[in-house]
Amino acid sequence: MRILITNDDGIHAPGLVACEQIARALSDDVWIVAPETDQSGVSHSLSLNDPLRLREVDERRFAVKGTPTDCVIMGIRHIMKDAPDLVISGVNRGRNAAEDVIYSGTVAAAMEGTVLGVPSFALSQAYAFTTKHAPRWETAIAHAPALIEKVLGEGMPRDVLVNINFPDCDAADVKGVAVSTQGKRDQELLHIDARHDGRGNPYYWIAFSRGGIMGAGPGSDLAALNDHKISVTPLRLDLTDEPFMTRLAELLG
Repeated sequence: MRILITNDDGIHAPGLVACEQIARALSDDVWIVAPETDQSGVSHSLSLNDPLRLREVDERRFAVKGTPTDCVIMGIRHIMKDAPDLVISGVNRGRNAAEDVIYSGTVAAAMEGTVLGVPSFALSQAYAFTTKHAPRWETAIAHAPALIEKVLGEGMPRDVLVNINFPDCDAADVKGVAVSTQGKRDQELLHIDARHDGRGNPYYWIAFSRGGIMGAGPGSDLAALNDHKISVTPLRLDLTDEPFMTRLAELLG
């Protein structure tokens, strides 16, 4: 099995090292194509107005000055002579659950693999305030290979990717696997952090609220992580809301 791995945290991210260990537990034919720098939050963006710079870091290991989506396209359409059998994106530093899915470059890379017809997984390791600087990568490393093998053995629909989040606990303390819906937080995800520089001029950060996991809806990815379970969520490329489409057809047709 030929595997392409990528991420959105960059070519030097420790989560990419974890992802490589996961991939090598499944195959010896592993290719790495990752962004030159941190691309967190870029979602499914493409570099259409800037050239892509490609750097060979080592054998079958490349850095791209571009987005995670650029990396997947470069890997499949240019670098690898034969298409991969599997794309693994991650392991992201921090969970990609609920609204995170919309912004995540990690999920977008797996989505692009799916667009190009390759079974794809997005892997993320949750952390808390106390583990922010040392996420429990060993939890993802211990559990991801068997999960991926089981899903591949069952077979994946053509236009579906699998988003897997690992809880912030030791590998031995994981309380099972929950097949979950994409959740929704109890509060706003984004807010503006207004500050002033040394000359008194205002500037702003788009900041992320990490609250809202408490009280997560039953059956959601957030609830699974709260219960120290691995969250497995299938995501479709087709974003059409079919019930509302039917209502609109009745209204406008």
